[in-house]
Amino acid sequence: MKLVTAIIKPFKVEEVRASLDKIGVSGMTMTEVKGFGRQKGHTELYRGAEYTIDFLPKIKIEIATSDELVESVKNAIVESAGSGKIGDGKIFITQIEEVIRIRTGETNEEAL
Repeated sequence: MKLVTAIIKPFKVEEVRASLDKIGVSGMTMTEVKGFGRQKGHTELYRGAEYTIDFLPKIKIEIATSDELVESVKNAIVESAGSGKIGDGKIFITQIEEVIRIRTGETNEEAL
């Protein structure tokens, strides 16, 4: 099992969710986060004063999935979140040792 963590632009959330739904992803967690990478933020003007916004709003999506679905999940996110411009985001894929569904006590693949 793998944990796929994607950091994407906020306006791409619905496209990503729809493409993941098409390939059969049954659940995910989304969190509003702030951060920066090569994009390095931007400057804005407010009441005549210029200031820098270092941390940009992003969405963090976490999906626990079977090893067989990882490639499809990765491709769906890249195709739906990508614009070819700086700041599109990142995908991190990590190994999951164990999953337990609290309600039933099911473990691993059955718990997903």
